[in-house]
Amino acid sequence: MENTISIKNFSLSFGKKQIIDDLSFEVKKGEIFGLLGSNGSGKTSIIRALLGLYVADKGELLINDTPFEPNKDTHLGYLPEERGLYKKESVIDVMVYFGQLKGMSKKAARDWSLSYLEKVGLADKAKTKLDKLSGGQQQKVQLGTTIINAPDLLILDEPTKGFDPVNRQLLMDIIKAENERGTTIVMVTHQMEEAERFCHRALLLKDGTAEAYGTIDEIRNKYGEKRIILEFSGNLPKSQKFSVIKQEANYAELSLESSEQEILRELVASNLKINKFDVQKSTLNEIFLNIYGEEGQE
Repeated sequence: MENTISIKNFSLSFGKKQIIDDLSFEVKKGEIFGLLGSNGSGKTSIIRALLGLYVADKGELLINDTPFEPNKDTHLGYLPEERGLYKKESVIDVMVYFGQLKGMSKKAARDWSLSYLEKVGLADKAKTKLDKLSGGQQQKVQLGTTIINAPDLLILDEPTKGFDPVNRQLLMDIIKAENERGTTIVMVTHQMEEAERFCHRALLLKDGTAEAYGTIDEIRNKYGEKRIILEFSGNLPKSQKFSVIKQEANYAELSLESSEQEILRELVASNLKINKFDVQKSTLNEIFLNIYGEEGQE
């Protein structure tokens, strides 16, 4: 599959501090790619170097096989973590301005903006100045200015930061719709649940190096562990075929010391009434906590 982004042997330092150390990965055309890690792991630095805002110590950073040049029409949309809107102007004026900057006619930009504001619940705020909106409302507007010209590549740095669950789902639905029309999306986040639900592949960073890389299933298979989710009636027997990770009344989580089939046979033979027997892999969040330890829990 064709690569939209290709990063090879990339290193970056500020003074004596090493930020990124010999990092290589690819983002395939048409996928949602998660760039994951805790605060300070190097996620945003990668994006800024890719876009030419930072100069790499070494390595190759390419978008569609060439270094990024702002003056070229790459159809790239970038949503930074920091908001960058003209707060003393009205919502509709700011959105139309950005649409025109990206080559749209004033009418096309206005029509698209009004439709988008209706979709995100801000139709009544079109003539309101940006500084009168909440942080979450401003983030919705900024996302709109990012996708207004239907870019081929979207780079989103913590796009749902500060959102409640309802608005987080709304924005993720919009992002997913952009992907369904063919847009390649890089999502920079430390929200593992979002990455697990929406990303096709991911890179998990720690201290500027890749700790895990691949499809979500590949990461869960390689770095996670299987466990059994058990709901039952009766007394859970002791066994050498499993260990109890967690037990609450008639619920237990078991680690496997043998195959799931052997464990199930032993439980049935012990006359335990089994209401649920489900084998699950570690979640991305659990893998993240294992990699980061106490730092990840913070």
